[in-house]
Amino acid sequence: MKVGLVLEGGALRTIFSTGVFDALLEKNVMADYVVGVSAGIAYGVSYVSKQPRRNLEILTRFVNDRRYMGLNNLVDRHNRSYFGLEFSYCTIPNELVPFDYQTFEAFPGHVEAGVTNLETGLAEYKEVTTEDKHFRLLQATCAMPLMFPVFHLDGKPYLDGGAADAVPYRRAFEQGCDRVVVILTKPRSFVRKPEKLLPLIQRRYREYPNFCRTMEERPERDNQSRAELFRLEKEGKALVIAPNTLHGVGRIEHNVDKLRMLWAEGYQQGMENMEQIRSFMDR
Repeated sequence: MKVGLVLEGGALRTIFSTGVFDALLEKNVMADYVVGVSAGIAYGVSYVSKQPRRNLEILTRFVNDRRYMGLNNLVDRHNRSYFGLEFSYCTIPNELVPFDYQTFEAFPGHVEAGVTNLETGLAEYKEVTTEDKHFRLLQATCAMPLMFPVFHLDGKPYLDGGAADAVPYRRAFEQGCDRVVVILTKPRSFVRKPEKLLPLIQRRYREYPNFCRTMEERPERDNQSRAELFRLEKEGKALVIAPNTLHGVGRIEHNVDKLRMLWAEGYQQGMENMEQIRSFMDR
């Protein structure tokens, strides 16, 4: 039986997911396939490389470092993102908090990141590899509209994978998974509302009408996707882990104590549900 791990994005709220990763790694529980979008997969690669607490170390060390994130990066014409791209995706993994490329490459399954094609407005899924030490694919999947530049991969323009497919569990089933463990970064009760910045997005990306339509239709699509996911959970095809509370953590968060609390909830949920997770993956 093939079991997939599906990871929702959520910017810094994804630290909840990293707590779950760390619990799974502590108990040596590995999925056969991993797919995620945005920060979900950007942090999820450290699960594949079997580096517990690596994400926690990065966030608690650098969340208040201007090189990591801040308006100074957004106005830098060489960066044009709220996050320092060179620092986050090159300096940290290659120098400051080394990424274990060898263990990642030894993972026997597949790892994919979802990105949104601006021309079609549709989600695409690409394999995460270690060939690019700048992690261009991970930068693209994390590229929130208005806060990141457009990324071109193989000549095509992309942004945040969560825009077209917030929780890519369908992709896991398409790739042959029989069951999926899904880690959400928002409480089960979450309902997506219309995007407040939609007029600005439509103006900024007016040359990509399909992408603008994707953003306009996102609330209905995401809410239907979550409803379907919870139906699959009742049918025994999905196991969903979600935070009970966000502890006041915003998508862009500078309070280290709040981040630690949300990580701790993820870790606690992972540990408390470990037997259920193991049973679900082994049946």
